[in-house]
Amino acid sequence: MLAADVGARMASGGPIDGGAMTGNGFHVVLGASGGTGNAVARALAERGHRVRGISRAGDAELPEGIERVAADATRSDDLRRALDGADVVYHCAQPPYTDWAEDFPPMNRAIVDATAQAGAKLVFADNLYLYGPVRGPLTEDSPQEPTTRKGAVRKRLADDLLAAHREGRLRVTIGRSSDYIGPRAPDSAIGERVFEAALKGGRVPWLGRLDVPHAVAYTPDMGRALAILGERDEADGAAWHLPCDEPVTGRRFVELLSRALGRPLRPTATSPAMVRIAGVFSPMIREIDDVIEQWTEPFIADWSRFRQAFGPFEVTPLADAVETTLDWYRER
Repeated sequence: MLAADVGARMASGGPIDGGAMTGNGFHVVLGASGGTGNAVARALAERGHRVRGISRAGDAELPEGIERVAADATRSDDLRRALDGADVVYHCAQPPYTDWAEDFPPMNRAIVDATAQAGAKLVFADNLYLYGPVRGPLTEDSPQEPTTRKGAVRKRLADDLLAAHREGRLRVTIGRSSDYIGPRAPDSAIGERVFEAALKGGRVPWLGRLDVPHAVAYTPDMGRALAILGERDEADGAAWHLPCDEPVTGRRFVELLSRALGRPLRPTATSPAMVRIAGVFSPMIREIDDVIEQWTEPFIADWSRFRQAFGPFEVTPLADAVETTLDWYRER
Protein backbone atom coordinates (compact mmCIF):
# COMPACT_ATOMS: atom_id res chain seq x y z
CA MET A 1 0.00 0.00 0.00
CA LEU A 2 1.41 3.39 -1.00
CA ALA A 3 1.73 6.39 1.28
CA ALA A 4 -1.00 8.30 -0.56
CA ASP A 5 -3.38 5.37 -0.12
CA VAL A 6 -2.62 5.18 3.60
CA GLY A 7 -3.21 8.90 3.94
CA ALA A 8 -6.55 8.65 2.16
CA ARG A 9 -7.65 5.81 4.43
CA MET A 10 -6.68 7.74 7.53
CA ALA A 11 -8.34 10.93 6.34
CA SER A 12 -11.60 9.07 5.72
CA GLY A 13 -11.40 7.35 9.10
CA GLY A 14 -11.26 3.89 7.51
CA PRO A 15 -8.88 1.11 8.55
CA ILE A 16 -5.77 0.15 6.67
CA ASP A 17 -6.17 -3.11 4.77
CA GLY A 18 -4.23 -6.07 6.05
CA GLY A 19 -2.81 -6.51 9.48
CA ALA A 20 -0.62 -9.49 8.70
CA MET A 21 2.70 -9.76 10.47
CA THR A 22 6.17 -10.89 9.49
CA GLY A 23 6.73 -13.71 11.96
CA ASN A 24 9.71 -14.46 14.16
CA GLY A 25 12.09 -14.68 11.23
CA PHE A 26 15.63 -13.52 10.61
CA HIS A 27 16.08 -9.76 11.11
CA VAL A 28 19.33 -8.02 10.07
CA VAL A 29 20.26 -4.53 11.30
CA LEU A 30 22.71 -2.41 9.32
CA GLY A 31 24.44 0.23 11.45
CA ALA A 32 24.13 -1.74 14.69
CA SER A 33 26.90 0.21 16.41
CA GLY A 34 24.96 3.49 16.12
CA GLY A 35 22.30 4.68 18.54
CA THR A 36 19.32 3.88 16.30
CA GLY A 37 20.56 0.58 14.89
CA ASN A 38 21.66 -0.65 18.31
CA ALA A 39 18.24 0.14 19.76
CA VAL A 40 16.52 -1.66 16.88
CA ALA A 41 18.65 -4.79 17.35
CA ARG A 42 17.89 -4.88 21.09
CA ALA A 43 14.16 -4.33 20.53
CA LEU A 44 14.00 -7.14 17.97
CA ALA A 45 15.79 -9.56 20.28
CA GLU A 46 13.40 -8.70 23.12
CA ARG A 47 10.50 -9.45 20.77
CA GLY A 48 11.83 -12.96 20.16
CA HIS A 49 13.41 -12.56 16.72
CA ARG A 50 16.67 -14.00 15.51
CA VAL A 51 18.86 -10.92 15.03
CA ARG A 52 22.14 -10.16 13.30
CA GLY A 53 23.80 -6.79 13.98
CA ILE A 54 26.02 -5.44 11.20
CA SER A 55 28.72 -2.83 11.77
CA ARG A 56 31.88 -1.95 9.92
CA ALA A 57 34.13 -3.47 12.60
CA GLY A 58 31.70 -6.13 13.81
CA ASP A 59 32.09 -4.94 17.40
CA ALA A 60 28.69 -3.40 18.11
CA GLU A 61 27.82 -3.34 21.82
CA LEU A 62 24.99 -5.88 21.79
CA PRO A 63 23.55 -8.35 24.32
CA GLU A 64 24.23 -12.07 24.26
CA GLY A 65 22.18 -13.89 21.65
CA ILE A 66 22.52 -11.25 18.93
CA GLU A 67 24.93 -12.24 16.18
CA ARG A 68 27.58 -9.63 15.39
CA VAL A 69 29.04 -9.45 11.88
CA ALA A 70 31.54 -7.08 10.27
CA ALA A 71 30.49 -5.69 6.89
CA ASP A 72 30.81 -2.46 4.92
CA ALA A 73 27.39 -1.13 3.88
CA THR A 74 28.93 0.49 0.81
CA ARG A 75 30.34 -2.78 -0.59
CA SER A 76 27.98 -5.00 -2.56
CA ASP A 77 29.85 -8.22 -1.80
CA ASP A 78 29.85 -7.49 1.94
CA LEU A 79 26.16 -6.70 1.87
CA ARG A 80 25.19 -9.84 -0.05
CA ARG A 81 27.02 -11.98 2.48
CA ALA A 82 25.65 -10.09 5.49
CA LEU A 83 22.02 -10.12 4.31
CA ASP A 84 21.88 -13.68 3.00
CA GLY A 85 18.75 -15.38 4.33
CA ALA A 86 17.27 -12.23 5.90
CA ASP A 87 13.52 -11.79 6.17
CA VAL A 88 13.69 -8.12 7.19
CA VAL A 89 16.59 -5.66 6.86
CA TYR A 90 16.79 -2.44 8.89
CA HIS A 91 18.74 0.32 7.13
CA CYS A 92 20.18 2.33 10.04
CA ALA A 93 23.58 2.93 8.45
CA GLN A 94 24.73 6.29 7.20
CA PRO A 95 27.94 7.96 5.99
CA PRO A 96 29.66 10.69 8.03
CA TYR A 97 27.38 13.72 8.44
CA THR A 98 29.66 15.84 6.27
CA ASP A 99 29.55 13.34 3.36
CA TRP A 100 25.82 12.72 2.89
CA ALA A 101 25.46 14.32 -0.53
CA GLU A 102 28.24 12.26 -2.09
CA ASP A 103 28.03 8.97 -0.19
CA PHE A 104 24.46 8.42 0.97
CA PRO A 105 22.75 7.82 -2.44
CA PRO A 106 25.20 5.11 -3.59
CA MET A 107 25.03 3.46 -0.15
CA ASN A 108 21.25 3.49 -0.41
CA ARG A 109 21.32 1.88 -3.86
CA ALA A 110 23.71 -0.83 -2.70
CA ILE A 111 21.47 -1.67 0.27
CA VAL A 112 18.34 -1.76 -1.91
CA ASP A 113 20.04 -4.10 -4.40
CA ALA A 114 21.34 -6.47 -1.72
CA THR A 115 18.03 -6.52 0.16
CA ALA A 116 16.13 -7.23 -3.03
CA GLN A 117 18.53 -10.04 -3.88
CA ALA A 118 17.95 -11.52 -0.42
CA GLY A 119 14.19 -11.36 -0.98
CA ALA A 120 13.79 -9.38 2.23
CA LYS A 121 11.72 -6.42 3.36
CA LEU A 122 13.59 -3.13 3.95
CA VAL A 123 12.91 -0.76 6.87
CA PHE A 124 14.62 2.62 6.55
CA ALA A 125 15.40 4.74 9.64
CA ASP A 126 14.80 8.25 8.36
CA ASN A 127 14.51 11.72 9.89
CA LEU A 128 12.34 14.80 9.30
CA TYR A 129 14.76 16.87 7.22
CA LEU A 130 12.87 16.40 3.93
CA TYR A 131 9.95 18.62 4.89
CA GLY A 132 9.99 22.28 4.01
CA PRO A 133 9.15 25.03 6.49
CA VAL A 134 5.74 24.14 7.96
CA ARG A 135 3.43 26.05 10.28
CA GLY A 136 2.13 23.69 12.94
CA PRO A 137 2.96 20.03 13.55
CA LEU A 138 4.65 17.98 10.84
CA THR A 139 2.57 15.09 9.51
CA GLU A 140 3.30 12.47 6.89
CA ASP A 141 1.30 14.64 4.45
CA SER A 142 3.29 17.84 5.08
CA PRO A 143 4.85 19.30 1.90
CA GLN A 144 8.15 17.69 1.01
CA GLU A 145 9.87 20.85 -0.18
CA PRO A 146 13.26 20.85 1.57
CA THR A 147 15.14 24.12 1.67
CA THR A 148 18.40 22.57 2.90
CA ARG A 149 21.05 20.42 1.25
CA LYS A 150 20.58 17.67 3.81
CA GLY A 151 16.82 17.75 3.36
CA ALA A 152 17.22 17.33 -0.39
CA VAL A 153 19.44 14.28 0.16
CA ARG A 154 16.88 12.72 2.51
CA LYS A 155 14.05 13.34 0.06
CA ARG A 156 16.03 11.69 -2.72
CA LEU A 157 16.70 8.63 -0.57
CA ALA A 158 13.04 8.26 0.43
CA ASP A 159 11.82 8.80 -3.15
CA ASP A 160 14.20 6.12 -4.44
CA LEU A 161 13.12 3.64 -1.77
CA LEU A 162 9.39 4.12 -2.33
CA ALA A 163 9.92 3.94 -6.10
CA ALA A 164 11.62 0.56 -5.63
CA HIS A 165 8.57 -0.56 -3.63
CA ARG A 166 6.12 0.63 -6.30
CA GLU A 167 8.14 -1.15 -8.98
CA GLY A 168 7.88 -4.40 -7.03
CA ARG A 169 11.62 -4.81 -6.51
CA LEU A 170 11.20 -5.24 -2.75
CA ARG A 171 8.91 -4.28 0.13
CA VAL A 172 9.87 -0.99 1.78
CA THR A 173 8.68 0.98 4.79
CA ILE A 174 10.14 4.15 6.30
CA GLY A 175 10.17 5.35 9.93
CA ARG A 176 10.92 9.03 10.54
CA SER A 177 12.06 10.45 13.87
CA SER A 178 13.05 13.84 15.17
CA ASP A 179 16.36 14.60 16.89
CA TYR A 180 16.97 12.00 19.58
CA ILE A 181 18.68 11.16 22.84
CA GLY A 182 19.56 7.75 24.27
CA PRO A 183 22.40 5.35 25.02
CA ARG A 184 25.09 4.87 22.38
CA ALA A 185 23.96 7.97 20.43
CA PRO A 186 26.68 10.60 21.05
CA ASP A 187 26.54 12.05 17.53
CA SER A 188 22.97 13.32 17.80
CA ALA A 189 22.31 17.07 17.86
CA ILE A 190 21.27 16.51 21.50
CA GLY A 191 24.05 14.06 22.19
CA GLU A 192 27.57 14.30 23.56
CA ARG A 193 27.82 18.09 23.27
CA VAL A 194 24.80 18.59 25.53
CA PHE A 195 25.17 15.71 28.01
CA GLU A 196 28.91 16.04 28.58
CA ALA A 197 28.46 19.75 29.26
CA ALA A 198 25.73 18.92 31.78
CA LEU A 199 27.94 16.39 33.56
CA LYS A 200 30.72 18.98 33.84
CA GLY A 201 28.25 21.47 35.32
CA GLY A 202 27.54 25.08 34.51
CA ARG A 203 26.51 26.05 30.99
CA VAL A 204 24.70 23.65 28.66
CA PRO A 205 24.56 24.57 24.94
CA TRP A 206 21.33 24.31 22.94
CA LEU A 207 21.01 24.94 19.21
CA GLY A 208 18.83 27.82 18.08
CA ARG A 209 16.36 29.39 20.49
CA LEU A 210 15.72 28.28 24.05
CA ASP A 211 11.98 28.95 24.12
CA VAL A 212 10.58 27.20 21.05
CA PRO A 213 9.26 23.62 21.31
CA HIS A 214 11.24 20.85 19.65
CA ALA A 215 10.31 17.16 19.30
CA VAL A 216 12.85 14.91 21.04
CA ALA A 217 12.79 11.16 20.36
CA TYR A 218 14.34 8.42 22.52
CA THR A 219 16.32 5.68 20.81
CA PRO A 220 14.78 2.69 22.69
CA ASP A 221 11.31 3.96 21.68
CA MET A 222 12.53 4.38 18.11
CA GLY A 223 13.89 0.83 18.17
CA ARG A 224 10.56 -0.62 19.29
CA ALA A 225 8.64 1.42 16.71
CA LEU A 226 10.94 0.44 13.83
CA ALA A 227 10.61 -3.21 14.90
CA ILE A 228 6.83 -2.84 14.61
CA LEU A 229 7.21 -1.46 11.09
CA GLY A 230 9.37 -4.46 10.23
CA GLU A 231 6.82 -6.90 11.61
CA ARG A 232 3.64 -5.40 10.22
CA ASP A 233 2.84 -5.92 6.56
CA GLU A 234 0.41 -3.00 6.48
CA ALA A 235 3.35 -0.66 7.13
CA ASP A 236 4.73 -1.42 3.66
CA GLY A 237 4.92 1.25 0.99
CA ALA A 238 4.56 4.20 3.35
CA ALA A 239 6.50 6.52 5.64
CA TRP A 240 5.53 6.82 9.31
CA HIS A 241 6.44 9.31 12.02
CA LEU A 242 7.80 7.44 15.02
CA PRO A 243 6.43 7.96 18.55
CA CYS A 244 7.97 10.49 20.92
CA ASP A 245 6.98 12.41 24.03
CA GLU A 246 5.52 15.92 23.95
CA PRO A 247 7.85 18.55 22.41
CA VAL A 248 10.07 20.44 24.81
CA THR A 249 11.89 23.78 24.78
CA GLY A 250 15.63 23.94 25.22
CA ARG A 251 15.15 25.70 28.53
CA ARG A 252 12.85 22.92 29.78
CA PHE A 253 15.23 20.21 28.54
CA VAL A 254 18.08 21.70 30.56
CA GLU A 255 15.75 21.87 33.58
CA LEU A 256 15.23 18.11 33.23
CA LEU A 257 18.99 17.61 33.08
CA SER A 258 19.40 19.78 36.16
CA ARG A 259 16.77 17.82 38.07
CA ALA A 260 18.38 14.49 37.13
CA LEU A 261 21.80 15.72 38.28
CA GLY A 262 20.54 17.45 41.41
CA ARG A 263 22.36 20.70 40.71
CA PRO A 264 21.63 23.90 38.76
CA LEU A 265 22.58 24.21 35.12
CA ARG A 266 22.48 27.22 32.85
CA PRO A 267 21.09 26.83 29.30
CA THR A 268 22.89 28.83 26.60
CA ALA A 269 21.51 29.39 23.12
CA THR A 270 23.75 28.80 20.11
CA SER A 271 22.37 31.28 17.61
CA PRO A 272 22.45 30.84 13.82
CA ALA A 273 25.03 33.64 13.63
CA MET A 274 27.29 31.84 16.11
CA VAL A 275 26.93 28.58 14.17
CA ARG A 276 27.73 30.36 10.91
CA ILE A 277 30.90 31.94 12.32
CA ALA A 278 32.09 28.66 13.86
CA GLY A 279 31.34 26.88 10.60
CA VAL A 280 34.10 28.83 8.88
CA PHE A 281 36.59 26.79 10.89
CA SER A 282 34.69 23.48 11.30
CA PRO A 283 33.18 21.40 8.47
CA MET A 284 30.91 19.62 10.97
CA ILE A 285 29.47 22.86 12.34
CA ARG A 286 29.09 24.12 8.78
CA GLU A 287 26.79 21.16 8.15
CA ILE A 288 24.74 22.03 11.25
CA ASP A 289 24.26 25.53 9.83
CA ASP A 290 22.43 23.89 6.92
CA VAL A 291 19.61 22.71 9.23
CA ILE A 292 19.68 25.37 11.96
CA GLU A 293 16.22 26.63 10.89
CA GLN A 294 14.73 23.54 12.55
CA TRP A 295 15.93 24.91 15.89
CA THR A 296 14.73 28.49 15.54
CA GLU A 297 11.02 27.77 14.99
CA PRO A 298 8.67 25.19 16.57
CA PHE A 299 9.58 21.70 15.31
CA ILE A 300 6.82 19.29 16.27
CA ALA A 301 6.18 15.78 14.94
CA ASP A 302 2.65 14.39 14.81
CA TRP A 303 2.76 10.58 15.10
CA SER A 304 -0.98 9.97 15.42
CA ARG A 305 -1.05 7.98 12.16
CA PHE A 306 1.32 5.40 13.67
CA ARG A 307 -0.92 5.05 16.72
CA GLN A 308 -4.07 4.73 14.61
CA ALA A 309 -2.53 2.02 12.44
CA PHE A 310 -0.67 -0.08 15.00
CA GLY A 311 -2.45 0.58 18.28
CA PRO A 312 -1.34 2.10 21.60
CA PHE A 313 2.36 2.76 22.08
CA GLU A 314 3.81 3.56 25.51
CA VAL A 315 6.27 6.39 25.02
CA THR A 316 9.05 6.76 27.61
CA PRO A 317 8.55 10.02 29.54
CA LEU A 318 11.26 12.48 28.54
CA ALA A 319 12.39 12.90 32.16
CA ASP A 320 13.08 9.15 32.37
CA ALA A 321 14.80 9.17 28.98
CA VAL A 322 17.08 11.99 30.14
CA GLU A 323 18.05 10.08 33.30
CA THR A 324 18.83 6.87 31.38
CA THR A 325 20.87 8.76 28.81
CA LEU A 326 22.82 10.54 31.56
CA ASP A 327 23.57 7.18 33.18
CA TRP A 328 25.05 5.94 29.91
CA TYR A 329 27.32 8.99 29.59
CA ARG A 330 28.45 8.56 33.20
CA GLU A 331 29.41 4.92 32.61
CA ARG A 332 30.91 5.39 29.17
